[in-house]
Amino acid sequence: MNPKTIKAVAPNGKDYQVFFFSEILDRPVCESRRSFRIGKLTDLVFRMAEPYPEAIGIYIDHGWGNPSELIPWNRVVKIEKGTIFVLAPEQGEQYPPFVDQPGWLLLNEHLRGKTILDMEGRRIEVVNDVHLIESQGRMLLIHVDISFNGFLRKWGFGWLPLPKDKLISWRYVQPLSVEDAVSGNKVNLSVTRKQIRELPPEDLADALEELSGSQQQAVFSALDSEKAAETLLEAEPRAQRQIIAGLHDERARTILSEMSVGQLADLFSVLPLDARSELMALLPRDLAQRATDLLSGHEVRALTLMSKDFLQMPPQTTVAEALGKLRSSNIDHEVASYIYVADPAEGTMLGVVDLRRLVTADDKTTLKDLMSSPVVTVDETTIKDDIAQLFAKYHYRMLPVVDSTDHILGVIHYNDIMKGLVTRAQI
Repeated sequence: MNPKTIKAVAPNGKDYQVFFFSEILDRPVCESRRSFRIGKLTDLVFRMAEPYPEAIGIYIDHGWGNPSELIPWNRVVKIEKGTIFVLAPEQGEQYPPFVDQPGWLLLNEHLRGKTILDMEGRRIEVVNDVHLIESQGRMLLIHVDISFNGFLRKWGFGWLPLPKDKLISWRYVQPLSVEDAVSGNKVNLSVTRKQIRELPPEDLADALEELSGSQQQAVFSALDSEKAAETLLEAEPRAQRQIIAGLHDERARTILSEMSVGQLADLFSVLPLDARSELMALLPRDLAQRATDLLSGHEVRALTLMSKDFLQMPPQTTVAEALGKLRSSNIDHEVASYIYVADPAEGTMLGVVDLRRLVTADDKTTLKDLMSSPVVTVDETTIKDDIAQLFAKYHYRMLPVVDSTDHILGVIHYNDIMKGLVTRAQI
């Protein structure tokens, strides 16, 4: 199979070639002055650079115990008809042996077959080929190919009629080994740190489940504690165990602090006893006891399930004042679903205002004018099954937990009851 090179004229009037790495891999390397084969191209060696990595040489493996060679790129004369022509060494009979260096990227060893995140499709993809451009004596890496075409070329079926290639610009593919100082010589690929943070937790969880250990830890380390908690809860149990095993105590403590007691119990239920005990020790005693109660399989009541994070304001608060408090509070978006209206003197709950109604109301309107009353509540002794029935009936995002005098004690989130986040387990 000959390389399907494209001869064209660049804006500066110079010729260039565009081709795929698979089209020259394992092709003969010949000395131009004598036109005899000295080996085959086993890999292309690039140096990490902005905006695109640049080739510094070709790696030749002679096999049969003979030493490998690194031919500098400035000694490559041309690539033509599936053959790479090079100049003879300036000194001696052979080029020096190949020795890998930090910051070098080998296309075949480090790149092909590696997993990346496709930002447009938000799916896990695999690099099947690499798209290159050669001009004025320089070779640049410009795209990775994740299409089935690359897979076919990789295994020698490029002669088949192929649909359109699916290329991702190198600008959107960043090596975590450089950006996050991941140890090891291999380049682990993913999207940039900023793009990782923008992915939904569900997609990130899918990604983590497919990545190897070092890749998995590198991606997870790029997340803030809130996004890390959301992603960890969406992951499959195997990935959860792998990620937890790689966390140091302080990082684990900050991630756990973002979870409700129900989410903690769900996470702990899939962990080995030793790992569960270590994480329990990082929690405040009260929270650890409530999580233990959930895991025990005994009848669970509202007081155990509830979170103490909620919004409460007096009835004369205006819409403008309420929105100002919300913006300055840096409160979690889930907690901001409702504002509970309470008597400022007695503390008893009077009503509830849905945030969606708040943002469409006039700034001068008071919460008293907007609130719905009476409020659907649960008593602190209400059992989990009864709470689930209330969620199923009313479809609220949260339910307040109140005592016998209608003072709000906390809230229970829909996700902790209705999405199976609490898995019963014996300890």
